[in-house]
Amino acid sequence: MTNNQGDRLLRGYLSSRLLLVVIGIITPIGILVVNGAAFVMRNLAQFRIGIAVCALISSLVLNGLTASWLLRLAARRSIAIYVQHQEWATIIATIVVLATSIGAAIFTYIGLSNPGHLPDTLLVPLGITYFTRLFANGR
Repeated sequence: MTNNQGDRLLRGYLSSRLLLVVIGIITPIGILVVNGAAFVMRNLAQFRIGIAVCALISSLVLNGLTASWLLRLAARRSIAIYVQHQEWATIIATIVVLATSIGAAIFTYIGLSNPGHLPDTLLVPLGITYFTRLFANGR
């Protein structure tokens, strides 16, 4: 056996061992995720408020980061209307972020009301977030 063949055999052995380790790690994690999802679905009424609060926090953070990025971009490019009305622009951006975040939390809460139609009704807050981001990135 040449050295090249030995290297190929060793790589094949190590890759099969690595594959077994990956499967051994992913399988119990997948089982825990599925069991957790089943538990949430069985107790959805109790989780609705918590999930809506998480949606509110997530939306506040992500929309807030987008708004601060847009305001910094306007300041950096010295956009005339922003420079003249910097305080008002910040107030309006804050109101928009708060309103969209509260709306996302409300729609998430409403969307979780019927477990039989979850994918349909949860598309509303996802759609609002998607189109808001498209609008923000388009400007």
